[in-house]
Amino acid sequence: MQNKLHLYTGEGKGKTTAAMGLALRSIGHERRVLIAQFMKNGRSGELLALAQFPGVILFEAKPIEKFTSRMNEEELAEEAIVQTAQANELIDLIAAEKPAITVQDELGMALHHHLVDDETAQRLIDVALVHGECVVTGRYAPDWLIARADYVSRIMPDKHPFETEGLHARRGIEW
Repeated sequence: MQNKLHLYTGEGKGKTTAAMGLALRSIGHERRVLIAQFMKNGRSGELLALAQFPGVILFEAKPIEKFTSRMNEEELAEEAIVQTAQANELIDLIAAEKPAITVQDELGMALHHHLVDDETAQRLIDVALVHGECVVTGRYAPDWLIARADYVSRIMPDKHPFETEGLHARRGIEW
């Protein structure tokens, strides 16, 4: 059986949640799961819950302290060095742990902001697919990633309280 690449992209809510749901399904079948988050702080409800299961490996990435839209060119360049170094650490971890599912949450956004280059991202995907399924999330996925993926789900918003009411992300709901 050939391992598959799953991509959840688009501007809608639920890309990470969909990826974590797939991870949970795999955990239910006693498979090892590795979850890495780019550009996040690691405190999402999904991650906190999944960390309690045996066979779950969490890659503790350094969170970004500031929205990329508020970074100047120098800060973006510094962050790219950090994110690329972490991506290379992740490649080694995937090779060592051999998970049945690897979730690379927000890799699409890291690519969009040039915090991880295409070659490094391709190596991340390649090593994950050697051992199992690979799940990538993030809005603005590049064309090469969409073309390469076996499953592509574009999640688009029709209505969201952020837009209609100015409601910000809520603990336990959006994170």
